[in-house]
Amino acid sequence: MSIRVLVAKVGLDGHDRGIKVVARLLRDAGMEVIYTGLFQTPETVALAAIQEDVDAVGLSMLSGAHLTLAPLVVQALRERGSDIPVVVGGIVPSNDLDDLRQAGVAAVFGPGASAREIVAQIRSLVSTSP
Repeated sequence: MSIRVLVAKVGLDGHDRGIKVVARLLRDAGMEVIYTGLFQTPETVALAAIQEDVDAVGLSMLSGAHLTLAPLVVQALRERGSDIPVVVGGIVPSNDLDDLRQAGVAAVFGPGASAREIVAQIRSLVSTSP
Protein backbone atom coordinates (compact mmCIF):
# COMPACT_ATOMS: atom_id res chain seq x y z
CA MET A 1 0.00 0.00 0.00
CA SER A 2 1.42 3.32 -1.10
CA ILE A 3 1.72 6.35 1.16
CA ARG A 4 -0.65 9.09 0.01
CA VAL A 5 0.49 12.69 0.48
CA LEU A 6 -1.50 15.82 -0.29
CA VAL A 7 0.71 18.81 -1.10
CA ALA A 8 -0.69 22.32 -1.13
CA LYS A 9 0.07 26.01 -1.48
CA VAL A 10 -1.98 27.88 1.11
CA GLY A 11 -2.72 31.58 0.92
CA LEU A 12 -1.52 34.05 -1.68
CA ASP A 13 1.91 32.54 -2.28
CA GLY A 14 2.17 31.90 -6.02
CA HIS A 15 5.65 30.36 -6.11
CA ASP A 16 5.10 26.73 -7.05
CA ARG A 17 8.39 25.47 -8.47
CA GLY A 18 9.56 24.01 -5.15
CA ILE A 19 6.33 22.18 -4.40
CA LYS A 20 6.40 20.62 -7.86
CA VAL A 21 9.95 19.41 -7.25
CA VAL A 22 8.93 17.93 -3.89
CA ALA A 23 5.85 16.30 -5.43
CA ARG A 24 8.09 14.66 -8.02
CA LEU A 25 10.61 13.40 -5.48
CA LEU A 26 7.80 11.93 -3.37
CA ARG A 27 6.41 10.19 -6.45
CA ASP A 28 9.88 8.92 -7.32
CA ALA A 29 10.04 7.47 -3.80
CA GLY A 30 6.86 5.48 -4.50
CA MET A 31 4.34 7.75 -2.82
CA GLU A 32 1.05 8.81 -4.34
CA VAL A 33 0.86 12.61 -4.47
CA ILE A 34 -2.20 14.81 -4.76
CA TYR A 35 -1.38 18.45 -5.57
CA THR A 36 -4.21 20.87 -4.91
CA GLY A 37 -2.67 23.79 -6.76
CA LEU A 38 -2.14 27.42 -5.80
CA PHE A 39 -4.12 29.74 -3.53
CA GLN A 40 -5.82 27.18 -1.29
CA THR A 41 -7.48 27.99 2.02
CA PRO A 42 -6.79 25.99 5.19
CA GLU A 43 -10.34 24.63 5.00
CA THR A 44 -10.03 23.43 1.38
CA VAL A 45 -6.75 21.71 2.20
CA ALA A 46 -8.26 19.96 5.22
CA LEU A 47 -11.34 18.85 3.29
CA ALA A 48 -9.28 17.59 0.36
CA ALA A 49 -6.95 15.69 2.69
CA ILE A 50 -9.86 13.96 4.37
CA GLN A 51 -11.72 13.27 1.12
CA GLU A 52 -8.58 11.88 -0.51
CA ASP A 53 -7.83 9.77 2.59
CA VAL A 54 -4.20 10.86 2.64
CA ASP A 55 -1.56 9.79 5.12
CA ALA A 56 0.15 13.19 5.35
CA VAL A 57 -0.24 16.81 4.27
CA GLY A 58 2.69 18.87 2.99
CA LEU A 59 2.44 22.64 2.85
CA SER A 60 4.82 24.81 0.85
CA MET A 61 5.25 28.16 2.58
CA LEU A 62 7.34 30.90 1.01
CA SER A 63 5.23 33.97 1.74
CA GLY A 64 6.06 34.44 5.41
CA ALA A 65 2.54 33.45 6.47
CA HIS A 66 3.58 30.08 7.93
CA LEU A 67 2.79 31.05 11.54
CA THR A 68 -0.77 31.93 10.54
CA LEU A 69 -1.67 29.48 7.79
CA ALA A 70 0.01 26.22 8.85
CA PRO A 71 -1.67 26.20 12.29
CA LEU A 72 -5.02 26.91 10.60
CA VAL A 73 -4.60 23.81 8.42
CA VAL A 74 -3.78 21.70 11.48
CA GLN A 75 -6.76 23.19 13.32
CA ALA A 76 -9.12 22.57 10.38
CA LEU A 77 -8.04 18.93 10.25
CA ARG A 78 -8.39 18.42 14.01
CA GLU A 79 -11.82 20.09 14.06
CA ARG A 80 -12.90 17.47 11.52
CA GLY A 81 -11.59 14.65 13.71
CA SER A 82 -8.48 13.98 11.64
CA ASP A 83 -5.01 13.30 13.00
CA ILE A 84 -3.29 13.47 9.60
CA PRO A 85 0.26 14.79 10.19
CA VAL A 86 1.08 18.15 8.60
CA VAL A 87 4.59 19.05 7.44
CA VAL A 88 5.82 22.40 6.18
CA GLY A 89 8.53 23.14 3.66
CA GLY A 90 9.95 26.44 2.54
CA ILE A 91 11.38 29.59 4.03
CA VAL A 92 10.80 29.26 7.76
CA PRO A 93 13.07 31.13 10.19
CA SER A 94 14.54 28.86 12.84
CA ASN A 95 13.02 30.97 15.62
CA ASP A 96 9.54 30.01 14.33
CA LEU A 97 10.11 26.25 14.57
CA ASP A 98 8.96 25.88 18.19
CA ASP A 99 5.77 27.86 17.51
CA LEU A 100 4.96 25.64 14.52
CA ARG A 101 5.58 22.47 16.52
CA GLN A 102 3.41 23.76 19.37
CA ALA A 103 0.68 24.42 16.80
CA GLY A 104 0.79 20.77 15.74
CA VAL A 105 3.09 20.86 12.70
CA ALA A 106 4.91 17.53 12.67
CA ALA A 107 8.04 18.55 10.73
CA VAL A 108 9.57 21.54 8.97
CA PHE A 109 11.91 21.33 5.98
CA GLY A 110 13.92 24.42 5.19
CA PRO A 111 16.02 25.32 2.18
CA GLY A 112 18.54 22.62 1.44
CA ALA A 113 16.52 19.77 2.93
CA SER A 114 17.49 16.64 1.05
CA ALA A 115 15.10 14.37 -0.78
CA ARG A 116 16.25 11.53 1.46
CA GLU A 117 15.45 13.56 4.60
CA ILE A 118 11.97 14.55 3.38
CA VAL A 119 11.03 11.02 2.28
CA ALA A 120 12.39 9.43 5.47
CA GLN A 121 10.57 11.90 7.72
CA ILE A 122 7.24 11.41 5.95
CA ARG A 123 7.62 7.62 6.09
CA SER A 124 8.42 7.86 9.78
CA LEU A 125 5.44 10.10 10.52
CA VAL A 126 3.07 7.84 8.63
CA SER A 127 4.35 4.69 10.31
CA THR A 128 3.91 6.22 13.78
CA SER A 129 0.50 7.85 13.26
CA PRO A 130 -2.43 6.15 14.95
